[in-house]
Amino acid sequence: MVYRYFIQLSYDGSPFHGWQIQPNAKSIQQFLNEALSTVTRSEIYTIGCGRTDAGVHATKFFAHFNFEQELHHLEDLSFRVNCILPKEIAIQRIFPVNEDVHSRFSAVSRTYEYLIAIKKNPFYRNRAYEYREPLDIELMNEAGLMLNRFEDFTSFAKLHSDSETNLCQLEHAIWTGHDEFLRFEIKANRFLRNMVRAVVGTMIELGRGKISLSDFEAIIEAKDRSAAGYSVPAHGLYLIDIEYPKGAFKHE
Repeated sequence: MVYRYFIQLSYDGSPFHGWQIQPNAKSIQQFLNEALSTVTRSEIYTIGCGRTDAGVHATKFFAHFNFEQELHHLEDLSFRVNCILPKEIAIQRIFPVNEDVHSRFSAVSRTYEYLIAIKKNPFYRNRAYEYREPLDIELMNEAGLMLNRFEDFTSFAKLHSDSETNLCQLEHAIWTGHDEFLRFEIKANRFLRNMVRAVVGTMIELGRGKISLSDFEAIIEAKDRSAAGYSVPAHGLYLIDIEYPKGAFKHE
């Protein structure tokens, strides 16, 4: 019998080349696999809920692994694995799920946030994109509402990616202003590679008056990455939530 376990974790993506294992590069997946394998004394291979790019952070990320026997004392397992993991990766919990629940394919939505520091602050270094020019947040929120009318986001997709489709169902895309930073939150059933960073970069062009709202709409309709704006730096991007169907987890 195979037992499946979910891991809820968070990480500072600064020193890593993304979630996924890559040759000659540090990845979150590699460190997690090695730490779990060491503690359980079995070869463990984790599957993540998505593939965050190099430098991208996650405050809430899920991965799963299979084990040939039932694991007990899961809090102790989490503690022991955390002792081995780099300081930039932290496990919040490990818990059992039904064997057909998949960390990636069972997810029904994902939520990202992007932070822009509008004042110099040493504590936002590698945590937010420092950008001090004035931005029209109201206009950028109009663009967020416009995004909800579309499903094809080819204009914001990384070229030559392996996605079978560039269709996404957005739930919301909202900017909020704070004393020292701007926060963008976007939620959808799925995201394309580099999509959020390209959307934010294009919205910045709108907010600083370089393009109009009609230009923004034309960019979406063009289905052409070269029509959109630049991709903002990875260090301002956070995966903050993953939702699964109700009842997917045994403890619910």
